[in-house]
Amino acid sequence: MSKRIGIVDVAAAAGVSATTVSHALSGQGKMSAETRERVSRIAAELGYAPNRIASALRRQRSSIIGFVSDQIAISPFAGQIVLGAQDAAAERGALLMVVTSNSDPRVEAQQLDALVAQQVDAMVYARMSHRRVAAPPQLLRQPAVLIDAYDPDSNLDSIVPDERQIGRLATDRLLAAGHRVIVHVTVDEHEPAARGRIDGYLDACAEAGIRARVIRMPGLGDARAGREALARALAEHPETTAAFAFNDPMAMGVYQAAATRGLRIPEDLSIVSVDNLEIIASQLRPALTTVRLPQYEMGRFAIARLFELLETGERTGDRRVRLACELVERESVTAPRTQLTVTHP
Repeated sequence: MSKRIGIVDVAAAAGVSATTVSHALSGQGKMSAETRERVSRIAAELGYAPNRIASALRRQRSSIIGFVSDQIAISPFAGQIVLGAQDAAAERGALLMVVTSNSDPRVEAQQLDALVAQQVDAMVYARMSHRRVAAPPQLLRQPAVLIDAYDPDSNLDSIVPDERQIGRLATDRLLAAGHRVIVHVTVDEHEPAARGRIDGYLDACAEAGIRARVIRMPGLGDARAGREALARALAEHPETTAAFAFNDPMAMGVYQAAATRGLRIPEDLSIVSVDNLEIIASQLRPALTTVRLPQYEMGRFAIARLFELLETGERTGDRRVRLACELVERESVTAPRTQLTVTHP
């Protein structure tokens, strides 16, 4: 077995003290840029890795952040949230330890207990769709931040998309194109994502002086819901020229339902959605204009807030942070035609 390279070995090879090596690799201490670069290069060449256990004992911190999620394995958004958190943690010399419960409360409790036993410095508790939660007790015993979730009964910080801004942004895009009969097809639930997007849509409609038309569909916000929602929308409001969909899967269903009725997108029906799920939005023809959710940014912001809490014990800014979203323009919006002709399948 080869000998483990230690800080003394790096110091000897670089011709400096062990303290200088420690400061050079941690970004601390005063030294020339040349010395810092040389020590870092020699450490890399020797394959030196800091002893995290010894460092944790000295600083009484593990430099490990626990990350607990409900649906990492199946959610198309999880990767960006984890990547954002991982990048921000690495920049601060911390390791992200990621676990997923697959929405099983018993498994989640076991994972949280295991992270506590590992003496993580702090925890991120993420949901893959914006919802209200009851924070597990393990989160209340140390610094913790919620992503895409909030708990009104705790003092935990939360990082979420600005859902109302999403609804306003999507509707304003259709209004700017000249549409005045815009239907919002959404899910029939009372979670923050659906409520906020409806509120933003209603705000935009009220300001424009047009009638709001909301179609709520039970069950999952999937393509089937989108197909059935457009059928209902056209039956109730045959003059519809534009749709704002709750998410990209529902928008795909709207495309499908429009095609069976002889409607062209965007010539006969313009549509804006939410997610920017690339596997759908960029592959539909025409490509879908949609609001991008800030998954990567939420992951980064959560880690920044955790380190703020770890280092100062206080936060700057609001406890509930709402991140603004951006519209990704593609090809699914144009000016309305003067007359919409619907062919029923």
